[in-house]
Amino acid sequence: MHEFLVSAAAFVVLVGIMVVVHEFGHFAVAKLCRVRVEAFSVGFGPRLFGVKYGDTDYRVCLLPLGGYVKMTGENPGDEQPANDPGAFSSHPRWQRMLIGLAGPVANFILAFVLMAFYFGWINEVPAYDVKTTTIEWVVPGSAAELAGLQPGDTIQRFDSDNNPGWEQVFARMSLDPNQTVPVVVNRGGQTVQLSMHVPATLGGDDLAGMLPQYMPGPIGIQSVSPGTPADAAGLRAGDSIVSVDGHAFHTVSSLVSYMQSGAGKPLALMVLRDGKTVGPIVAKPAKLDTGWKLGFASVPIPIRSSPLTLDKAVARSGQFCLDGSTLIVQMLERIATHQVSARQLAGPVGIAQMAGQAAEMKGWYAKFYLAGEISLNLGILNLLPFPILDGGLILLLIIESAMRQDISVNVKERIYQAAFVVLMMFFAFVIFNDVTKLPIFSHMKP
Repeated sequence: MHEFLVSAAAFVVLVGIMVVVHEFGHFAVAKLCRVRVEAFSVGFGPRLFGVKYGDTDYRVCLLPLGGYVKMTGENPGDEQPANDPGAFSSHPRWQRMLIGLAGPVANFILAFVLMAFYFGWINEVPAYDVKTTTIEWVVPGSAAELAGLQPGDTIQRFDSDNNPGWEQVFARMSLDPNQTVPVVVNRGGQTVQLSMHVPATLGGDDLAGMLPQYMPGPIGIQSVSPGTPADAAGLRAGDSIVSVDGHAFHTVSSLVSYMQSGAGKPLALMVLRDGKTVGPIVAKPAKLDTGWKLGFASVPIPIRSSPLTLDKAVARSGQFCLDGSTLIVQMLERIATHQVSARQLAGPVGIAQMAGQAAEMKGWYAKFYLAGEISLNLGILNLLPFPILDGGLILLLIIESAMRQDISVNVKERIYQAAFVVLMMFFAFVIFNDVTKLPIFSHMKP
């Protein structure tokens, strides 16, 4: 229940802000073009309160899922006085195009400002920076192991990206599901060329079986739970695990993955205690919660704030927006050409899950990153040349400009009605796709 409430609240806040900013873009340019705006609403449904200033009713409504702008004469068939100078349809087509474009542009600006603020004022970085894309552990039987990847390999090229960071590797994998891509690694000073078949679906933190090395040092133990295997083995708070069965793990996620592959077999631990190496200490994992564990809490990965100068923050933000937009466009292109399944798309339920996870994660990076990505998504998707969306409005206006006459109201109404049906069907598909990905349904699969 707690997870559901956090996800729901995070979704409402995140998507609400994105949609309101989008609608404010339409509103601001409409006002500049002297189009009559009848209502600017935060939320949908019954009006709770507000104030009317000039022609516009600024209102707050019951359902806090975004908002909307109501302009006179914006929809085909809207009743309006003849030759009404304040009506949307009475203004030049170039002005109507600008109004349609303003919403997506507002989302691009929001993503840029958010990330520029993050990089310029926060910019969380690991206290101990590992600059290489080094694989700490490879899950047995995974796509990474089948490709020949080994712990200690450093990725020099993944698909078309040279010297990628882990974020770039994951982004590239999301574009290549169920495809084989070239991978070049450095292994003990030697360049090794491999190929990996990317799984059809991605999830979790192991990147198709690759556990990244984020820390240079050993795993620190913050506390040990009484009555657990760690307690029985004599592990103490303040200890550091130098190696496990000869493997040097730096983060607890790699150790947990190793224990799952061992299915409970005893572990030989070398431990650093009060400056001296102790061991081997034999510990036998037990089934705790959902997997094999020892029963200790690890020291969190230390992070520090390292704000960038204004010029560097602006450059990093611009690169974030460029990379994010390119990734979205490539994903849409691959879905359209059937290279990637549409099931990769996330709808409201998927976004709510991601928002909830980001809200509960320590630090600010996940929150700003998700907000920026969703804002870019909203901007780009609204530019698609599909009726009802902003891109569809712009396309119809371009067609009318080429024809040098307006498309008849009856034809426009039929176009919008058909588009609405298609959009609702697509929305239903995305919702169904989201729901079938929930854990309750995943557990029902053989």
